[in-house]
Amino acid sequence: MKKFIVSPAPHIHSEFETRKLMRDVLIALTPSLLVSIYFFGFSAIKLVLIGAGACVLVEYLIQKYLLHSKITINDYSAAVTGVLLALNLPPNSPWWLILIGSIVAIGVAKMTFGGLGQNVFNPALVGRVFLLISFPVLMTDWTIPESWFRPGVDAITGPTPLSIVKEGLASGLSMGEIFQQNNFSWGEMLFIKMGGSVGEISALALILGFIYLLIKRVIRPHIPVAIVLTIVVLTSIFHLISPEQFTGPMFNILTGGVLLGSIFMATDYVTSPMNPVGMVIYGVGIGLITVLIRYFGAYPEGISFAILIMNSVVPLINKACKPKRFAKEVK
Repeated sequence: MKKFIVSPAPHIHSEFETRKLMRDVLIALTPSLLVSIYFFGFSAIKLVLIGAGACVLVEYLIQKYLLHSKITINDYSAAVTGVLLALNLPPNSPWWLILIGSIVAIGVAKMTFGGLGQNVFNPALVGRVFLLISFPVLMTDWTIPESWFRPGVDAITGPTPLSIVKEGLASGLSMGEIFQQNNFSWGEMLFIKMGGSVGEISALALILGFIYLLIKRVIRPHIPVAIVLTIVVLTSIFHLISPEQFTGPMFNILTGGVLLGSIFMATDYVTSPMNPVGMVIYGVGIGLITVLIRYFGAYPEGISFAILIMNSVVPLINKACKPKRFAKEVK
């Protein structure tokens, strides 16, 4: 009788290896990074280099001296986490802030669960939310540093548009008055945001990265499209009911971290559903929670919390949305 030896997964191999996928993600982030360097100069470069370097170093030290396991830093996954964390921070963040965030992202959110492929939550977002809760003043300081290329620039100074709207409504201003006082422009929000994290400065740059990821088949469109459409539908309903109290769909898509989060973090293979139906459910959930936090929560932005909350639901979604079997079960 012949013996069958079954090796550990994966059993089916393809051209899509982790190293190549992570490299494509870094390439897709390049337009956003270049725009950030143009406006923030050395501040953006500093955050990205420290974030990527710290995440790679922390993963190496944990694998070599604590877990005594195979070193996997050459798969670029730790570098991607560091870059994403940097792009989610205010441009004037001190170097030690992203260092702490990197330790939490890799040491707590990733390696505690066993490393790449076993973490439940997106590491970069865990690092960001930890910093937001621990250092709220630094994480909401949107002072724009001087750029090499645009010294003394004042086109994007001040708080984020979401913060401006939140504070304006709390002060009793109407939506029309807020927009008039701050000269909000749709073109400016598409190309150059008036404030925000390092990677949020240009919606157009993020969209270019999204197109690249789709062309290279690194991600599927289900999750980003489900998130954006859900936000568009819900904000349209609220805006139609009370246009003076609720922002419209375009404002909610082009401001804040919706595009950065939905394209580069919600689509993380490890922490998102495997089935297309599950991806849509996951995306709808993220969009719903984001809108509720933005409109009724204490924070002006909610995409980070929404993604992490839905990360915790992914095992249930995968269980409920199992793919069809190749054949019927014989009873």
